[in-house]
Order: sequence, then structure tokens, then C-alpha cells
Amino acid sequence: MALIGPPNSGKTTLFNRLTGLRQKVANYPGVTVEKHVGRARFASGLDLNIVDLPGVSGFSARSPDERVTRDVLEGRIEGLRAPEAIVLIVDAVRLETQLMLVGPVLERERPTLLVLNMADELEAGDGTLDDEALAEAFGVEVVRTDARTGRGVGAVADFLDRVAVRAATPEAGAKSGPGPGSRAGRAELPTMDALARRREVVQNALASAKYRSAGPPKLTQRLDALFLHRIAGPAVFLVLAALVFQAIFTWATPIMDGVELGIASSGEWLAARLPASWFRDLLIDGVWAGVGSVLVFLPQILILFLFLGILEDSGYMARAAVIADRTMLRVGLQGRAFLPLLSAYACAVPAILSSRTVEDERDRMATMFIAPFMTCSARLPVYALLIAAFIPERPLLGPFVGTRAATMLGLYALGLAAAIGTAFLLRRTVLRGKPAGFVMELPPYRIPALRTLGLRLVDRSKIFLRRVGKIILAVTVILWVLAQFPRVDGAPPPVEESALGQMGQVIEPAIEPLGFDWRIGVGLVSSLAAREVIVGTLGTIYGIEDTDETSLELRAALQRDLDFGGAIALLVFFVFALQCMSTVAMMRRETAGWKWPLAQFGYMLALAYAGALAANQFL
Repeated sequence: MALIGPPNSGKTTLFNRLTGLRQKVANYPGVTVEKHVGRARFASGLDLNIVDLPGVSGFSARSPDERVTRDVLEGRIEGLRAPEAIVLIVDAVRLETQLMLVGPVLERERPTLLVLNMADELEAGDGTLDDEALAEAFGVEVVRTDARTGRGVGAVADFLDRVAVRAATPEAGAKSGPGPGSRAGRAELPTMDALARRREVVQNALASAKYRSAGPPKLTQRLDALFLHRIAGPAVFLVLAALVFQAIFTWATPIMDGVELGIASSGEWLAARLPASWFRDLLIDGVWAGVGSVLVFLPQILILFLFLGILEDSGYMARAAVIADRTMLRVGLQGRAFLPLLSAYACAVPAILSSRTVEDERDRMATMFIAPFMTCSARLPVYALLIAAFIPERPLLGPFVGTRAATMLGLYALGLAAAIGTAFLLRRTVLRGKPAGFVMELPPYRIPALRTLGLRLVDRSKIFLRRVGKIILAVTVILWVLAQFPRVDGAPPPVEESALGQMGQVIEPAIEPLGFDWRIGVGLVSSLAAREVIVGTLGTIYGIEDTDETSLELRAALQRDLDFGGAIALLVFFVFALQCMSTVAMMRRETAGWKWPLAQFGYMLALAYAGALAANQFL
């Protein structure tokens, strides 16, 4: 069974009502679009697979979502046959535009149920609609629902159950759905004449059903007067954006500290109960530490998607995209790219995840590509250590801004400038194309459903831990092994004699022009797991215990081995370099391949090397 509907029609809320936690998420073969498949069992006792298709407004195949939706309905997706039935969900207060999907859906010649969702809003606003006349006009069953409260969901379940019983009979089973060679499989893109005919059809059906829309609720009109005001609107937008930024950047910190403490405490507990051996060291310092490095990002992921879910489901996200679009267009991006890029100041991993809100594929790729240039929280320990060690504190703007704060702000500005320049370059070269038409239908403001928000957070957590965790855990273990071998009399070697230390010495000739020695080289290699790892790595190399960015001993050691030009070069290197395997893993997951993450890693590495070389040569 397939669920299809326009964006903001309540389709996913209905899907969650029907399937609950019995759903899985994967990517369709060869594309970045996610496949949501849930299982349900109703009165007949048969198991149903329900596919929640992406929200689309048509089948023009201009976006990956539209192509995937069309291919699923036509049975073109490998491992997923054409559905036995289709449930088309539309917003009852916006039928003039949302019913444009009826024609393409009915062409698939499948049992179809037309669900008029948000029926409570239609009725509350004194809107009118003759359901039976609408059903007769289109030749389909029609039910009214409010997926947020569960009203009418039973009728949807009854329809699916009846279709499932028919499909399970031997006669129905022998008749498989249209495949790649059928008439539906050869469907062509609709012409302008075909689209015009569908609009006549829709208007005639609504006329026969005596449809009168409820119109925008008074609350929506009042809020839009504020949120879309040319002055007040951007001000509110900036306040909300700052709130999201503050939540990701600071509110998650206590939770992240708790996660780190829990991982460390459980690791100590486990280490005390295992005999001393290389296996214990691998388990605790490699595997357990690797788990912690993954879990520590989870609070930021959940807080980000909680806010994005609230903003999206409430209807504000559509307004935010409209407000930001004019500014973002100057660098070649859509307004939807603003919030993902803002969240990248906390971490690029959730930023790349949230870039799915950008509909145009080229804009989405550009957004994901430049997200790591934003100064994430993992860079701050490195910045704090080097700035404190090499930048003397002097007042610049009285007591308000000193040289160290100005240096920190300069590093943020440098990363932002690189992001803007890269976006401008991408949209005029490899991602060149006509600017996507930015047409946004503004839905009424609604209270988000807690059930849907909760399931979304569970869904994001599973994806993050299952897919990103595998890669970052493997990298962490590999780095630990390189630091522990070859062993001498069963003990780990000095760092400079370990495989990791030898790697640093191998790359020393390449990084020497930047003002770095092999110690910094080892730190750069180890920081591939996570940028802040370099602080602990340097502490280990210098034999300093309890190392963090405030360590006076580590500052003194760096001052001995780095000159001013080398320190600034290292700061510049960390501004540009993609020293984060979690980000690489998420890029590979979101782009369904290695081409883009490798290109991103190589481009940022080249930019980092060139920038660091210039800094060391001229300072």
C-alpha cells in the first residue's frame, strides 16, 4: 500500500498513526531519497506493508522526490513492486491546488482512497463540501480525517484491510501490478495541455461538490501580518534562528557532558573487571571511546530536529524560507538553506541531515558541501588552546572586545567567507543551472502533533547511530591500533615509534612548509576522528596528563615547538580542513556514494593547505 500527498498535508502523521514504531527507514537504490516502510495489521489479520512516499505536488520528475514517487507507483523500484492500493491524502482547506494529484494517481488504475485531512479546520471555518458528490466525480472512495487526533483513521484502515484481503486471494495474486514494461511504466511527463485539463477536471469536481474553502484562519492572518512583515518578519526570523542556534550550541552541552561522563564511568567500571591485556585496551580505549565519540553528538541531533519539526509542522518553516530567500539567492542558494547552515555552527552532521528541507537538488548539494566551513563546536577547543598560547590579550574596543575575542571572531568570519565563496563557485560550475523557481504554498499555522515529533526523533536517532556510528567507530579503532603497535615486550611503544607516530614523520616533509613538525602531523592524523582529538593527542605526545585546552603545560610545549606563523597557520588549517569523519560519513550516506564526500574532503584539504602555507609564509 502506498501513501501519497502534497507537502504539509498530514501524510506522515497518518502514516505514523497506521504503523506506529513498526517502520523502517532506508534509501531507495541509487538515490538519496529515503524510503519509509511500515507494517500494519488490521481486522483481517493480514500483514500490510505501507510505503510513505515523499511529499510531492506533481509527477513532473523535476526533483528526486517526484521521480521516486512516480517510479514506486509504476513498479520501477528494485525490490518494491507496484502497490496494490493507493491512499491519497490532501489538505481539506486547500483542495484547489492539492487535488491536482488525483489525475496522475488514478491513471495507475489501482484501488484509491481519497483522504480529506484537516477536516476539522474545514468545518471550524464554515467551509462546505459534499463528500459523496466529490467521490462520484472522481470515482473513488472519500473519507474525512484529522490524523493528529485519530479521527477517521479507522476508515482508512478498513479500506486498506479490504484491499489486502482481495489482493491475498489466488486470483488477485496472479495479477501483479504494472511493471516496467506496462503502459503505466512508459508514462511520459505531462504537457501543459494535460495540466490544464486536470485543472478543469478539478474545478468541475469541486463545483459539483459545492466546495467552499474555509479561508485562512484569523490566527494565521494575524501571525502572517507579523511574520511576513518586511521589517518585523526578518527580526522575528533572526530571533528564532538565534534561539535554535543557542539551543544546539549551549542547551545540549549539559546532556553531552552527561553522555561523556556516562561513557567514561562505564568504561572505567568495565576496565576494572577485565584483566590487563591489549584486548582490554582495545575495548576500552578504542571501541568504548569510539562509541562515546558517536553518542556525544546525539543530543545536538535530537534538539535540532525537535526544533526543525516544530517549525516545519507548525507552518512557520515555509515563512522562514520566504524571508531568507532574497538574501540567500545572492550566493546562489534557496532560503531553505539558512537553518541547516546555521545549525552547522554547532555541528556539520545535523546540518547535513537537515539539508533535506532544501527541495532543489543542486541547492541541497551546495548546502551540504559548504556546511563544514561553518565554525562547529569541535573547533573551539583547538582555537582556545592556540589563541591563548600565541595571542596576547590586549583591549581593542575598550573592555568589550580584546585581541583574543577578535581573533576568534575573525576565524568565524574566515569560515563564513569560504562558505559563501564556495557556494558562489559551485552554483556557477559543477552545480550550474537555472535558479529553481521558488514557489511556496503557505499552510495555516497548526499545533505540531507530539506523536509525530517523537517518532521523528526516534527515526533520526536510529539513522545516526546505525549508519554514521559504524564508520566513525571503525576510524577510532584504527587510530587506536596505530598508536598501540608495534608493541615492545607487550607494552605500547613511545608515540613517536608507534605506527601513528611514523605516519606523522612520513608526512612531516609535506607539512614542514606550513610550520608543522611530526608532532602536529600526528595530531592532524588523529583529529580525522574528530577535530578536538588533536588536543588530547598533543598532550599524550608531550607526556602531559589531564590535558585540555586550558592546560598551561601544553601551551608552553606548543610555544617551544611552534612559532607565531606556524600557530596562525594551524588555526587557518582548522578553519578550512574537513577533519571530521562523522561529516564524511554523513555526506556519503546523504549522497549515496563516495564522489561528493571525497571531492569535499579534497577541496577543503587543498584550501586548508594553501591557506596555512600563506599564513606561515607571510606572518
